[in-house]
Amino acid sequence: MYQVIISRIAEKQLASFPKQVANNITARIDALATNPRPHGSEKLEGGNKEYWIRSGDYRIIYRIEDAHLFVEVIRIGNRRDVYKKR
Repeated sequence: MYQVIISRIAEKQLASFPKQVANNITARIDALATNPRPHGSEKLEGGNKEYWIRSGDYRIIYRIEDAHLFVEVIRIGNRRDVYKKR
């Protein structure tokens, strides 16, 4: 089982969503502990160990460290702007 870590930026992004959307995203994040590469996940183009999954119109960007058994959620946002580098 993997440990799921949510970055401070991702926590702030998650807190800004309506409650129902945040609950759906949280459920998707929690599921990453048992399966970090669920059906529908894709490797981020140009990313190093970074993947994304969708939750409605929102995307969850995360990094997998298999050697240390952890998943770090990096960013969460609307699909139209979550991929932009900040």
